Amino acid sequence: MNFDFSDDQKQMRDAARKFLSEQCSPKAVRVVLDGKAPYDKALWKGLAEMGFLGVAIPEEFGGAGAGHLELCVIAEEMGRANAPVPFSSTVYLAAEALLIAGSDAQKQKWLPKVASGEAIGTLALFEGSGNPSPKAIKLAASGVTLSGVKKPVADGAIADFAVVAARTGSSGRESDISLFLVDLKAGGVEVKELTNIDPTRGQAELTFTNTKAEPLGATGEGWSILTQVLDRAAVLLAFEQVGGADRALEMGRDYALDRIAFGRPIGSFQAVKHILADMYVSATLARSNCYYGAWALSTNAGELPEAAAAARISATQAFQHCAKNNIQVHGGMGFTWEFDCHMYYRRANATALALGSMSYWEDALIDRMRKKNAA
Repeated sequence: MNFDFSDDQKQMRDAARKFLSEQCSPKAVRVVLDGKAPYDKALWKGLAEMGFLGVAIPEEFGGAGAGHLELCVIAEEMGRANAPVPFSSTVYLAAEALLIAGSDAQKQKWLPKVASGEAIGTLALFEGSGNPSPKAIKLAASGVTLSGVKKPVADGAIADFAVVAARTGSSGRESDISLFLVDLKAGGVEVKELTNIDPTRGQAELTFTNTKAEPLGATGEGWSILTQVLDRAAVLLAFEQVGGADRALEMGRDYALDRIAFGRPIGSFQAVKHILADMYVSATLARSNCYYGAWALSTNAGELPEAAAAARISATQAFQHCAKNNIQVHGGMGFTWEFDCHMYYRRANATALALGSMSYWEDALIDRMRKKNAA
């Protein structure tokens, strides 16, 4: 496979980088990190005005109708900027679920609001510790009402609507799971904020008590839809992670060039060179896998499941590796609150669990490759 982004897509990346460098400074990120705001509302509004929230949403539903490749380059810049907004929960998860399984009426109701920044969405999948699994879903649907608890739910405390995975059967099979669309502002949902290693990516516990809901997609097809959503989100979040890894590498490199010890920049010392070189290799390998994922996502290729898993694994490893070693390059200063290193370290660890753990995606990749080889 020989893949690269087009000149137009690279120009969109440049525009997103310029916009975020002006509107999403580390100081702005710290406002949310310090708990002074749940998210950066001005940045969210700006992203909508730039058309970034609706870049992959069709024009008939209020979006730009560009596509997933354009969304990939924007996701990378969101990761570089460490943007404190509910972008991934709304755009990668809720909007993608609607695009895959929503009725025209559901799309007309919510997608224009997502594109305009009026609505924040999320996916309510997890029910405590553990990885995504049909057996782990206990929240039950009775007709069009839901009862049970979901946690952690990304940006659940600020979301306007949620796509909720619920159990509609008792056979123990994937066909027991269905999806529902819930207006979180309509009542019947108790919201409790949860602590998180990265406060710029909020999490919440949602308790549903006979909560009214709309079916999203056909009954019994919830797990099949969720698998597609998670694969798409894995590619998009991987680009975010690669953006964060690249920025952590740049921070470490710049500090190594500026910091003088024993009369020389510390970047001239072999030990520091090796750390930076390892960071570069990790980030570059992840980028290669992300490009494979972007190609598979944009063409709806049959290879998307394994491409998504490969991108997710390598990008998670790269971001955690680069964020950790950025702190090491900075030495004692890297551990202080005043330096920005910890913000990327927090985000690296938060995103590592956002769609299931590393072991979940490693097992998924092995399973998908075995099935492919068997066929």
